[in-house]
Amino acid sequence: MTRESVRKPAPGGAVLMLAVVLFALALFLVIGGARADHAPTALAGVFVLLVGVFVAAGLFVVQPNQAAVLVFFGKYTGTVKSNGFWWVNPFTVRRKISLRARNLNGDRLKVNDKAGNPIEIAAVVVWAVENTAEATFDVDDYEGYVTTQSESAVRHLATKYPYDSEDDTLSLRGDIDTVSGKLEEELAERLGRAGVKVIEARLSHLAYAQEIAGAMLRRQQADAIIAARFKIVEGAVGMVENALDALGSRGIVELDDERRAAMVSNLMVVLCGQEEAHPIINAGSLY
Repeated sequence: MTRESVRKPAPGGAVLMLAVVLFALALFLVIGGARADHAPTALAGVFVLLVGVFVAAGLFVVQPNQAAVLVFFGKYTGTVKSNGFWWVNPFTVRRKISLRARNLNGDRLKVNDKAGNPIEIAAVVVWAVENTAEATFDVDDYEGYVTTQSESAVRHLATKYPYDSEDDTLSLRGDIDTVSGKLEEELAERLGRAGVKVIEARLSHLAYAQEIAGAMLRRQQADAIIAARFKIVEGAVGMVENALDALGSRGIVELDDERRAAMVSNLMVVLCGQEEAHPIINAGSLY
């Protein structure tokens, strides 16, 4: 791991003034030597001009939220993170790196979840370069590294959890905030080797693969119908129980076992039926 060393170089304003003076002096010597037909003076002017060009070659600008990695004959000499106009040795190579936050909108990946169901999943990652030395020297291409590792992390995450769960097991659809947090932690560990900081990572797309989407939709509908029926039956049983207890406690009617069973059957049909009940009124004897 390459350690980052923040450096503050010489201000560029004073060096720029020096370069302007050298250019003016060189122009004066060259013109004066040419008019006087004095070759040494003209050669001195050319030499001063070359010195001015050499000095001016070390000037560079660092924009806000930008850094410049300095390499002198193959040796890392520091990073300039302060924005402004600076000067370094002209032989120093300056590599500009953006420190701004960037979005990676990942492609939709087709993978199998923990239960083996094919799903489509994608994520959005917000990241920024934090350690310029690691981003420059520890990986070959840090932008490509971020893309590849993000795709690998999303695939790994999808295989650890089922798409949906009927119990309290962590699932991709039911616990998307928690799963996104897990993805962010894994990405921070993977991308930290490249000097990259993960600001946020969230799932942007989650669905069953096309070949099983219809079957899974019917399964979800069946589960919803079963759950709804269960609640209806549970409520109907409670209502029937309360009705029978109320009739018995108030002495409104005395029912034997056979009539009680008939009443329970009729009430359950009315309460659990799909359509509105149409009662038949008996105008004669109860028997």
